[in-house]
Amino acid sequence: MSPPANEQIEAKLINTEIIDFGQYWLTIKRYLWRIIGLAMLLTVLVALVVLSMTPRYIASASLLIEAEQANVLSIEEVYGLDSSRKEYFETQNEILRSRLIAEKVVDELTLYDNPLFNIEVIEANKSGISAYMDAIEDFAKSSLPFLPQNLKELKTEDEVVQSRRTFAVAQVLKNTTISPIKNTQVVDIAFESSDRALAALIANTIADVYIENYLESKLDMTTKATDWLNESLQGLRTKLSIAERNLADFYEREQLVDIDGVVGLASEQLQQLTDQLIDAQVLLQRNRTIYQQVNQSGADFSLLSSLPDVLNHPSIQNIKREEVVAESKVSELKEVYGPKHPIMIAANAELNSINKSIRNQITVLISGITTEYRTAENKVAQLKKDVASAKSEFRKLSNLENQRKTFQRDVDTNQQLYNSFFTRLKETDQLGGFESANARILDAAAPPPFPAKPKKGLIIAAAFVLSLALGVFLALSLEAMNSGIRSVDDVERKLGQRMLGIIPWQAHKRKENLPLRHFFDNKQHMFSESVRTLRTSLQLLNLDKPSQTVLVTSSVPREGKSTVSINLAFAMGQLSKVLLLDTDLRRPTLAKQFDLPGFQPGLSNLIAGTHTLEECIVSDEQSGIDLICAGSSPPNPQELLASEQFKLLMAKLKVQYGNIIVDSAPTQAVSDAVIVSKLCDSVVYVVRSDSTSHKIINNGLSRFLQIGHRVDGVVLNQVDLKKAKKTGEYSGFYDQYGYQSYPTDNKKS
Repeated sequence: MSPPANEQIEAKLINTEIIDFGQYWLTIKRYLWRIIGLAMLLTVLVALVVLSMTPRYIASASLLIEAEQANVLSIEEVYGLDSSRKEYFETQNEILRSRLIAEKVVDELTLYDNPLFNIEVIEANKSGISAYMDAIEDFAKSSLPFLPQNLKELKTEDEVVQSRRTFAVAQVLKNTTISPIKNTQVVDIAFESSDRALAALIANTIADVYIENYLESKLDMTTKATDWLNESLQGLRTKLSIAERNLADFYEREQLVDIDGVVGLASEQLQQLTDQLIDAQVLLQRNRTIYQQVNQSGADFSLLSSLPDVLNHPSIQNIKREEVVAESKVSELKEVYGPKHPIMIAANAELNSINKSIRNQITVLISGITTEYRTAENKVAQLKKDVASAKSEFRKLSNLENQRKTFQRDVDTNQQLYNSFFTRLKETDQLGGFESANARILDAAAPPPFPAKPKKGLIIAAAFVLSLALGVFLALSLEAMNSGIRSVDDVERKLGQRMLGIIPWQAHKRKENLPLRHFFDNKQHMFSESVRTLRTSLQLLNLDKPSQTVLVTSSVPREGKSTVSINLAFAMGQLSKVLLLDTDLRRPTLAKQFDLPGFQPGLSNLIAGTHTLEECIVSDEQSGIDLICAGSSPPNPQELLASEQFKLLMAKLKVQYGNIIVDSAPTQAVSDAVIVSKLCDSVVYVVRSDSTSHKIINNGLSRFLQIGHRVDGVVLNQVDLKKAKKTGEYSGFYDQYGYQSYPTDNKKS
């Protein structure tokens, strides 16, 4: 049973996803000689170009850039030079690559006059340029008289020299390579030129010019620093004189000798007055309190005597102690003596005297408190005036001190700047002629013995390899763009079908079919054996149920399906009774190939019932097969093939013949082959080698899969076996039949 249509389609998709390197190798093998030829051709062209190239030499000089320089001029600090930093070396590398160095090299060696750097010489060497310019000049003289008559003299001499110099500088920059050596202070200066001696000379000159440029820039820096210091020093001297004069005028105007001592005395005096004022204010506050208490008590002696300040007064306390003693004595004597006893009278008199003294002391104390309060009040007022006066004097002196400090600071600042610049100027004058280079040539460049460019052998070898790669790429690209079927592998991989047979290409005249009896030609053994192999494949394919009716079709016309049908019928006729039936009612070919007349009735006449079977059958005596041609061209060929009469006719023919070979119309043109295949046991699909696109073939095959009819296999027609044998595409397919032993004397007409 035939596999379902979706399973066959899935199998084809799986096959297309597998990368087949063997197929790539076959493609390369098929195009091998063309790939080699392309590689040889391109290699020869590259070799001719390379051999015509002017050899280029590269000379290198090593330059050591010092990291630690002799810092003899302190003025360098102004410019912030730091040779220990990485940026310093990168800066020096950029200076080596700069246009300034290139211009100095060009000027020192006058390279603009060298033919290798002269733009006019280079332009003149180009083919056709001089003649072209002469033609333009002649045209301008004859046709454009208002223009300058000598185009070559449009530029002035200075402009020409400048143009040459600019071109030479550009060439030096282009051919110079500055390469710092990693983790060192060494820089490699390389120059490329067609002149080996000139390459070495320019490389060394670049190093020398760099060192000289550094020394010149350093000397120029020193000169500019000296000029600047002189100008600055003159200005500082003037400023210092003005500042000193201002300070002297200040002392003269203010009549000052030692203002620092005066300010100190004023400060001490102000401090003393302030302290006295504070003490006086404290005393005044205390006296004010007592004074207020005395004034509030009025003339009541008992109240005045009980005041804390009165009681606490030392004199009052002393009298009070005496009073206590006297009272104690009176109290003791009262116990012994009577009131009129002289001792008692004396004791009372003493007590009264003490009380009277206390009263007098309190009276005097009260009077003294008032006086002391008034005195303290006056003293505080006077001290306040003295403090205010001292403050005013101190402020005046402080203001003078600030002014003096301002003038003195101006003098000190200008003096310091003047001294510093004066020291720098002396150092610069004394060491200005000392030159310390920051670099030295480690290895001078020597003329290289061998050219560095071009690497002719390497370029030619690389060209050959790349040409081979290009050839392989083009071959694979052509193979990828070629959608035709040319091998057994293509049939299985692109179509998902089995290969039933291969029909080799046979030499014949263009626009003509193969001779009808080509199968029986004893000289065409390979062709005959290929048809017999197709016959055997069909027989072995259907051992259980032999295919009695075989439909032969193709995708498009001119693929050789009719030729395959005829020769397959010849091969089948050697084993059984065979009928060759032409169902291509639109463009029939069998009648023409068998030299039958145009009025010969055929299949269309049988279906229409206008002729009998005996009238339509034609017997070929040489091959022993019978033939029914298409007959008259009907207006409705598809309806005739789908009719019941055609089915009955096929059933009747199957009874009379052992095999029926049906030649059908192409599948992409009409659907006649699909309709006829329903009445056939096998379908043989003819594909012209390396011609029809596999997409078109798959489209035709899918039509049979859609109706559930199996396609037994594909016959690859018109295969060039000579080419196939070289590429090995069919090795193992025909060798088992011994076709390689047959002579192939086919020659194209």
